[in-house]
Amino acid sequence: MNEIHLPEKTRDVLHRISKKYKVGFEPLRIRDVELKILQVQDLEHLLAGRDPFADVSSFPFWVKLWEASLLLADIMASMPCQPGQTLLELGAGLAAPGLVAAAKGYKVTLSDYEPHILDFQRVSAAANGLQDVAFRMIDWKKPPAMPLFDTIIGAEILFRDEFFQPLLNVFKQYLAPQGTIYIAHDARRKSLPKFLDLAQKEYEVAVSARKMKSDEGELTIIINRLKRK
Repeated sequence: MNEIHLPEKTRDVLHRISKKYKVGFEPLRIRDVELKILQVQDLEHLLAGRDPFADVSSFPFWVKLWEASLLLADIMASMPCQPGQTLLELGAGLAAPGLVAAAKGYKVTLSDYEPHILDFQRVSAAANGLQDVAFRMIDWKKPPAMPLFDTIIGAEILFRDEFFQPLLNVFKQYLAPQGTIYIAHDARRKSLPKFLDLAQKEYEVAVSARKMKSDEGELTIIINRLKRK
């Protein structure tokens, strides 16, 4: 594993990660963006055959680059970025969409709920020379004070009903008045329609779908764009 281009502080973070996980940098190309993403290499051992659609409370969603995340990254790569535009990725996990957005010029904040997940994000950002990236732990039920963001994104972030209203509260707290939210999910995620029923009370919700190939065959990914009414 090549650490040559990592600052000393980031090498220390990588060493800490390596004590717990077998990791390596994997290349990722999204349109004109080429990145190296730090990933866990022994996924089968870590996931132990668990079903991400059945074990939503205990499944470590952060550990894998999901198809919805790759599609959201593609959306970020396709959108023009005006100077100074800010973006927050919620439940970022390995953070491909946010890192692509940073490469395209956004001032990005990556967030998740556990410190070790942010460590993966820090190493990937440093490995790609992305300077204007911040990292925050965000408990959706007790979100910290932060500035408003022009764009909020999230892939595979809807799991349990009890987090729907906290997530809407997070949107309300962090989204700039004319801001836009993009979320992407596997069409099999049954929580998505329930969440959108709540969200459409406050947001205009646009829906699109895209087919993607995966190890499981062809998947349908649902992309939603939310803007305040």
